[in-house]
Amino acid sequence: MSASEPLRQETNERGTWDDVRDLPPSAKLVAKVLEYNDTMTQQQLADETLLPSRTVRYALNRLDEENVIDSRFSFSDARKRLYSLDIQS
Repeated sequence: MSASEPLRQETNERGTWDDVRDLPPSAKLVAKVLEYNDTMTQQQLADETLLPSRTVRYALNRLDEENVIDSRFSFSDARKRLYSLDIQS
């Protein structure tokens, strides 16, 4: 974050598609895939989008910063996280 960037308050508010608009293309692609597939792991997202795992991880971090995804631990494998889109309509 640069000194000229306004500080964003941490809130529990959900993001909107407008928040996604200025993100990198990889984040937009991951958001669209989650929109159509409900809940996925990072590996499933990498397989579906054909993006490298590192790029998917970066995209998920950017989407999380904008509060447009929800993540939780998988009950079947606690080492994995499940991601779903959480966008306000």
